[in-house]
Amino acid sequence: MEAASVPGDLAMICPSEKISSAFTKSVEEEGTSKQKSLSLSLSSICLSIANSKLPDLKEERESGSPLAYLIPDLVLYNLTTEAAHRSAMAAAGDDDKKYITSDDLSKHNKSGDLWLSIQGKVYNVTDWAKRHPGGEVPLLNLAGQDVTDAFIAFHPGSAWKHLDSLFTGYHLRDFHVSEMSRDYRTLATQFARSGMFEKKGHGVIYSLCFVSFLLAACFYGVLGCDGFLTHILSGCLLGLIWMQVAYLGHDSGHYNIMISPRFNKLAQILTGNCLTGISIAWWKWTHNAHHIACNSLDYDPDLQHLPMLAVSNRFFTNLTSKFYNRKLEFDPIARFFISYQHLTYYPVMCVARVNLYLQTFLLLLSSRRVPDRGLNILGIMVFWTWFPLLVSFLPNWTERVLFVLASFCVCSIQHIQFTLNHFAADVYVGPPKGNNWFEKQTAGTIDIDCPSYMDWFFGGLQFQLEHHLFPRLPRCHLRKVSPIIRDLCKKHNLPYRSLTFVEANKWTLRTLRAAAVEARDFSMVPRNLLWEAVNTHG
Repeated sequence: MEAASVPGDLAMICPSEKISSAFTKSVEEEGTSKQKSLSLSLSSICLSIANSKLPDLKEERESGSPLAYLIPDLVLYNLTTEAAHRSAMAAAGDDDKKYITSDDLSKHNKSGDLWLSIQGKVYNVTDWAKRHPGGEVPLLNLAGQDVTDAFIAFHPGSAWKHLDSLFTGYHLRDFHVSEMSRDYRTLATQFARSGMFEKKGHGVIYSLCFVSFLLAACFYGVLGCDGFLTHILSGCLLGLIWMQVAYLGHDSGHYNIMISPRFNKLAQILTGNCLTGISIAWWKWTHNAHHIACNSLDYDPDLQHLPMLAVSNRFFTNLTSKFYNRKLEFDPIARFFISYQHLTYYPVMCVARVNLYLQTFLLLLSSRRVPDRGLNILGIMVFWTWFPLLVSFLPNWTERVLFVLASFCVCSIQHIQFTLNHFAADVYVGPPKGNNWFEKQTAGTIDIDCPSYMDWFFGGLQFQLEHHLFPRLPRCHLRKVSPIIRDLCKKHNLPYRSLTFVEANKWTLRTLRAAAVEARDFSMVPRNLLWEAVNTHG
């Protein structure tokens, strides 16, 4: 049965407990049978949903279920045509509703005048933006648009009830839901109904125990042993610790990994600031912008690495970064580094942490509003107390330098992984669009194919597309839902790229080399005498 044949007003309805239970069982099976069961097509899911009993939303709300607010009023509103929607509202006595068009909405796209549409209802978030837990940047990037898919991706079901106070009274006259968005929202509903966003497993406990063991081994290697090789291996252990701790910090930034939000914030400060020296406030600021504007050259800070790296020749035109609010100057120095970036890529990754430390200090000491600034600064002070102190216990400067380099080099694997997920994917210029959010996520991401026993090493981020589509989904479920996402992409003729670690490195180097060759083309940018002298041959 094709998904299109499922009645429009039923395609978003949550399945019955029986269907939900069967789905949950399928995603929890292990071994070969698991992969087979997970190839469940979207059409089958839609059929199950269409044949199930409609949920009693009043009963769900009274019980406090987060499902009640996941996708409210979906039967009469979300997936019908405009004419059917207007007819249904007129029949219900709601024909006096106020409407605006998408063009009208798009005019409210500034910091002092910021409107958004969710499910066709228009909200004024001008004042709320500064208090938004995810920061103001994601709201500004999507301002003046319908952002339903992004809202579903980043917010728990309980967030819907907070929208009422922001409602302008207007509805979007030309509100439209694509078939792609229908399927995505169907899947989000299915996952929520199955409890997958709440079932986090015991991975956090295992990770904390593992990190504690590695940290003890690292300290013992430095403080309790005299061997040169032991000291260098201890530096390697520290790099591995930073990798694993960063994954915990990343998880805690997307959903609660602890028993309460207060303990979750404490975990963020400990894993980010105290243990790695990188501010969780800086990470949230940049990472939320990255998720919303995935692979936009002027909106995604994760692609803006001039003067050292450039993934596209569009950076050669002095693009203006909408994130940093400044021009990304492609000057002679940048052109020199970019021209050899495919050769300097790995060395740069080995010292990339230095830039992260610098970015942390620049943010925390800036005039920009930083949530929990004092707590973040305290955490950074803790790091810059224990880390130099640990290094000082090494017997000489040679071992101290090599210890730090060893830790940086091991941790560079993680920095490389982050770039592999995006550098060789599709890029674009301009703000993200709410009506093609799913498509931009698929175009801008690359998965890393690895055996399941290596999941701990990559922290779940090898399933980059799955994570971008469902950032609140605990990493223990990402491998389980991967075949479903692959089927969804296939159905809608969207790319699903999954490469081995070696293949992804080749793709990335090829992308960097292509940009490097173009950077050497004098017709691309103004000539410079020093540049010509350095590159003179023969």
